[in-house]
Amino acid sequence: MPKITPFLWFDTEAEDAAKFYTSVFPGSRILGTTYYQDTGPKPAGTVMTVDFELDGQRYVALNGGPEFSFTEAVSFQIDCADQDEVDHYWNALTEGGEESQCGWLKDRFGLSWQVVPRRLFELLSDTDPEVARRVTEAMLQMRRIEIASLEDAARG
Repeated sequence: MPKITPFLWFDTEAEDAAKFYTSVFPGSRILGTTYYQDTGPKPAGTVMTVDFELDGQRYVALNGGPEFSFTEAVSFQIDCADQDEVDHYWNALTEGGEESQCGWLKDRFGLSWQVVPRRLFELLSDTDPEVARRVTEAMLQMRRIEIASLEDAARG
């Protein structure tokens, strides 16, 4: 079975992004870097791609130029065990970026992330539809997901 590798197009920030992401996620590393040659389209010696790994998942970042940019149509969801993890990733990824709603954010490179505690999905899957409704209403009011507030909403 072939492996699928997310390929991320940056203007000129591929190396900075790879270094940033590998500093945020434990167990991550840069695997290799390639450089443009005399044939272009960027000057020889300029970083072309950075191959990196976040928690065992391989990614490639490309310095492809300004023609394309990220949109919310593609995002990466971070499955967080607890509020400490939510806070860690939220704080790191929003630095220089922008907060959105319901656990969504854009980092300083414009890439969208969803920072989501596992407890949210557990509460949304509750067999009591009123619990799921109250939790959904609470979540819709949040930027960063706050587990304690979700629990309060679940209890009514």
